Amino acid sequence: MPRTITAPELRTLIESGGELALIDVREELPFSEKHLLHARSLPLSRLELRLAALVPRRATPIVVCDDGEGLAERAAEKIAGFGYADVSVLEGGVAGWGKAGFTLFSGTNVPSKAFGEWIEHESGTPSIDAKELHALMERRADMVVLDSRPWDEYHRIAIPSGIDVPGAELVLRARDLAPDPATLVVVNCAGRTRSIIGAQSLIDAGLPNKVVALRNGTMGWTLAGFEPAHGADRKAPAPSPATRQWAKDAARKVADRCGVKGTDEAALARWQADETRTTYLFDVRDPPEYEAGHLAGAISAPGGQLVQATDQYAGTMGSRIVLNDPLEARALMTGAWLKRMGWREVYVLAAEGRERGFPQPAVLGLERAPSQGIDPAALADLLARGAASVVDLGSSKSYRDGHIAGAWFAIRSRLKEALPRVPKREMLVLTSEDGNLARLAVREAEAIAGARVTFLADGTEGWKAAGRALAHGAEHMADEPMDLWLKAYERQSGVKAAMEEYLAWELDLLHRIKEDGTCRFTN
Repeated sequence: MPRTITAPELRTLIESGGELALIDVREELPFSEKHLLHARSLPLSRLELRLAALVPRRATPIVVCDDGEGLAERAAEKIAGFGYADVSVLEGGVAGWGKAGFTLFSGTNVPSKAFGEWIEHESGTPSIDAKELHALMERRADMVVLDSRPWDEYHRIAIPSGIDVPGAELVLRARDLAPDPATLVVVNCAGRTRSIIGAQSLIDAGLPNKVVALRNGTMGWTLAGFEPAHGADRKAPAPSPATRQWAKDAARKVADRCGVKGTDEAALARWQADETRTTYLFDVRDPPEYEAGHLAGAISAPGGQLVQATDQYAGTMGSRIVLNDPLEARALMTGAWLKRMGWREVYVLAAEGRERGFPQPAVLGLERAPSQGIDPAALADLLARGAASVVDLGSSKSYRDGHIAGAWFAIRSRLKEALPRVPKREMLVLTSEDGNLARLAVREAEAIAGARVTFLADGTEGWKAAGRALAHGAEHMADEPMDLWLKAYERQSGVKAAMEEYLAWELDLLHRIKEDGTCRFTN
């Protein structure tokens, strides 16, 4: 049995500020309903796919929790088997934390979103609501609307006339988009956090224009009865040389004020070789720039998203963070925000890199899994003869978007519950997006299925690449789609109610983090 740690002992560890990875191994939906503030969501079903990137140092103290389902013990044993030397399970799980009198949270990316609410309160970030913005548009006022979200979110739904300028790009590009100081600059996101952080970034950097956040973002716009744009395609151009220099100088002043330090590649190499500390290397540029060339080992973490969802990138609290950007401004602004969030060691690097593309993340345990699967042609033959059942272990979203006809959806960590619902045939074939998750699950399924089990080589992506047709929708669900928490815009019904609920949740976070008392936000 793994070691256990009590809720008060864990609270002491969190407050000490040392390195600690707190991992909640339930699926995303139950996690979003109730969890510890500093917990990272890393479901047992996908543990091998993300653990190495989230917690790269094997000596990091790790505390695993669930809500009494027995997932934590299974995960702790698996994590220890991957060479992590200090693994404990939270005694009593999430419920035990609550019984000890400590605060529990709902939602996702809570520390970052709570930080946005705190910044608005402490800095007095100015804002306008959707009706005010619409009236300005009707009057053709001198203004620009800058959308601080990644391209895919912006392209899906945006404010009419909005220009996509993701997070950390704002200080680098806003001056060219609003060269006249008389032009009003409005920053928006889907809800609140990135609007607030984006607007305050421009204010802190000293942009001479009046800058405001759009209160409640595109959700507020929709709830006010205005029609959002779909398929928007306005992207900020490359910054001019003069703007690049202004942004660098302005961001440096902000970063200096927050205690962000510079570093070089030699220091980075020493830190990466240090087995007593965790060092994350994040490339905060726009993904196409990262893809064109980056430092070996750097993780693509666009600055705005890194601030918005820090828990998805840095699994180890108390770690050292290095941010790279050859133009510096984006790393400097991102670093300043991370320092204000409570990350004590944040450094900026301005280095060019030669590694191209998006490297495949390390998958733990793959070398122990079966290596020989079946190809699409062999599976198609089995299906034509009615000799195989297919179980898809990919995400429920991937399954809905496209799956092998007749396949059943299941969650890997819940195979005992799901497999009895799947028709028994001569062969059970597992698949997932790229096949890795299916390959890892073969022996687990063999112990449950009572049938021959194999995996589809290259997964559902390989099936599609071979020219095979896909079915769509949520048919043949052998398990509930609890692997995903759906955003308001992703709901099939009750969208406006979900928006109202989400915005109320964000507004309540300031009260909740004060009640919790473990955040170290500064301004």
